[in-house]
Amino acid sequence: MSIPQSGGGPITSYDQLAQYLADGCKPKEQWRIGTEHEKFGYCKDTLKPLPYEGDRSIRVMLEGLRDTHGWSPVLEGEHLIGLEKDGANISLEPGGQLELSGAPLETIHETCDEVNVHLREVQDVADRIGAGFIGLGAAPIWSHEDMDLMPKGRYKLMNEYMTKVGTMGRVMMRRTCTVQVNLDFGSEADMVQKMRVALALQPVATALFANSPFFENKVNGHKSWRSRVWRDLDAARTGTLPFVFEEGFGFERWVEYALDVPMYFVYRDGRYIDALGLSFRDFLKGELSALPGEMPTLSDWADHLTTAFPEARMKRYIEMRGADGGPWRRLCALPAFWVGLMYDQSALDAAWDLAKDWDAGTRDLMRVAASVDGLQAEVHGIRMHDIAREAVAISQSGLKSRARPGAGGMVPDETHFLNALHESIETGKAPADELLDHYNGDWNGDISRIYADFSY
Repeated sequence: MSIPQSGGGPITSYDQLAQYLADGCKPKEQWRIGTEHEKFGYCKDTLKPLPYEGDRSIRVMLEGLRDTHGWSPVLEGEHLIGLEKDGANISLEPGGQLELSGAPLETIHETCDEVNVHLREVQDVADRIGAGFIGLGAAPIWSHEDMDLMPKGRYKLMNEYMTKVGTMGRVMMRRTCTVQVNLDFGSEADMVQKMRVALALQPVATALFANSPFFENKVNGHKSWRSRVWRDLDAARTGTLPFVFEEGFGFERWVEYALDVPMYFVYRDGRYIDALGLSFRDFLKGELSALPGEMPTLSDWADHLTTAFPEARMKRYIEMRGADGGPWRRLCALPAFWVGLMYDQSALDAAWDLAKDWDAGTRDLMRVAASVDGLQAEVHGIRMHDIAREAVAISQSGLKSRARPGAGGMVPDETHFLNALHESIETGKAPADELLDHYNGDWNGDISRIYADFSY
C-alpha cells in the first residue's frame, strides 16, 4: 500500500483537486511503466509466515537488504517499515507481505530486469536466515492469527475500521498479494479511454493471472480467492465504477467519487491521525472533527486518493489492480499485457472495441465469473477464454508496434514477455488450474507442497 505523500501546499480552491489529477498528463515520450508486486515470506522449516520481529523476520529481511544491497531505510517512529533506492521502494503490506514498488521505467525489458534484481536480492537475504518467499494471490494455509500486523499507523487504523464494513477487509490486509502496473495518460480524453478499458478488461487479467485456489488449507472453490475477497471488503471504495462509463466522465467526476469515499486518516508530523469514516468534504471546509479548523493540503488529497480501492484506480497515473500475485515470469507478463493494450493507440482502440458494448451488469458478472472460474468463465454467451485470446493478441500487436528493443538491440521488441500468457491461452489453464492439477495429482491433497514447488 502507498506511503505518505509529501510536497503539496494548502488547498485554497476546489479546482485544485481536479488539477492535481490533470497534472499527471504527459506527452507520450514521457510515458513510463511502474510495476508493483507483493509476495509472502515464510520460515522454511515451519512454513509459518515471517513475523515482524525476531531472528527470522521481516525486520531482519529489511535490514539485510539495507546493509547488503544498498537500500536506504524508511522509518515510522522507531520501526523500519520500508526501503528506497533509485526511484524504487520496498514496502510492507499489513501482514508482512514484501512489496517492490518499482521505479518508473521506459520499457518492459527494464522493469523485468528490475524485478529480477530485486528477487535475487531478496533470495540472498532470505537464504541466510532460512526464509523463503512465494508469489500467490492468497495465503494457502495460514490463519488470521498466524500473521503479525505490521507496525504502521495506517494499518492499525484500517484494521479497526475493517470490522465495520464488509467481511473480508482483514483477510485482504493480511492474506492476499497482487501484481499491478501503473501507467500514464496523455490527456483527459486519453485517461477516460484507458480507465474504461482498464475497468472493463480487468476480469480478463484476473482470469489470466488467477493464482489463489487454496485458503486455510482447503480448496476454496475459486480460481482467484483474492478477487473474491475484494468483492466483500468495503462497497464505498471498491468495485467496477459504472460512472466511469457514463457520458461526461473526466477528472472532475473522479474528484466527486473520491470525495464520497470515507476517510481513513490524516498524516501529520510522522503520525496517522484517526479520521475513520469522516468526510474529506468537511475537511475542505475546515470542519474535520479530527483536526478542527485545519485546512487540507494537496498531500492530504494525494493520501486520500490512495484509500479508494477499485479494480482500476486513478491518481496521477492509472493502476491496474485485478491480478493475483504469481510466479517469477508472470511478474513481467502483467505489465507487458497492459502496456501492449494501453501504450499503442490502435491497440487501445481495439481493446475498447472488445468491451464497449458490455453494460454495467455484464461487467460486474464478468468480475465475479473470473474469480470463480478463471479462463473457464462464461457470461451471457461471452467466453472468457475467447476474450482473453483476443486481448492477448491485441497486446501482442501493441508491443510489436511499440518496437522497444532490449538486450542491446538483440531482442527487437517486448512481445516475448507475453509467452506465459500465450501458454495459458493454448492450454486454457491459468496458474490456479496448474495448482489444482498438482493438488489432485502428485501432491495427493497436501497443499503444503506448494512451498517447495512454487517458491521463488
